[in-house]
Amino acid sequence: MLKPIFAANWKMNHGPTDAREFMRSFLAHYPRDTDRTVAFFPPAITLHAVAEALRDRHEILLGVQNVHEEGSGAFTGETSAGMARDAGARLVLVGHSERRHVFGETDEQVARKCEVVTRAGLTPVLCVGEKLEEREAGLTEQVVLRQLAAGLSKLEKQQAGTVIVAYEPVWAIGTGRTATPDDASAVHAAIRAGLKERVAEKAAVMPILYGGSVNRGNAKLLLAAPNVDGLLVGGASLDPGNWAAIVAA
Repeated sequence: MLKPIFAANWKMNHGPTDAREFMRSFLAHYPRDTDRTVAFFPPAITLHAVAEALRDRHEILLGVQNVHEEGSGAFTGETSAGMARDAGARLVLVGHSERRHVFGETDEQVARKCEVVTRAGLTPVLCVGEKLEEREAGLTEQVVLRQLAAGLSKLEKQQAGTVIVAYEPVWAIGTGRTATPDDASAVHAAIRAGLKERVAEKAAVMPILYGGSVNRGNAKLLLAAPNVDGLLVGGASLDPGNWAAIVAA
């Protein structure tokens, strides 16, 4: 079994002051040696505060929520993969549903971002997932595998084998609706099969996370489902007590 990953995506929440207090509370109760991996994805402006809090906690991973597909240039408000690495990030969310459906990112942009992230020596967390109308039309697997193939399309086989995948059905994000453990397991199995076509035996050890209205009440059941190797958590990760309970699932 893979070591489970618990990833907290704070989205546009927690400035540096709130983040320092959060980390002080969480780290006081989170042991150094556990059988799981924890990762934080704070807003870019908060990254330094979280990095400072994790100075002697190298087992906890730090990531950014987005990067630009170019390495540098006149892109006001954007962050490059190289900058993220220099600031202490080791992971990058790529293709999150809000980036795709709120900001209009295309499969091509997602592919380019995966490429620049791996080139910078960071690990992409490639997010895939279907909208409600796609699910109701029976297109879940088709949509998810299309997004997966596109995201990996510019990577060499060895690079593709380092990616973390996160399945986050769009209809379950922030809605209170959650895929059942069986639903999540079935889609994760399809993703695993898609990865196997691309990277062969390496697919067996590539983590696939589930995200979408995860909370302390359903985390354990979701994590116990076959092929679910961890959780990508949004709103429920904003409170240190809730987050500690989820991480302990």
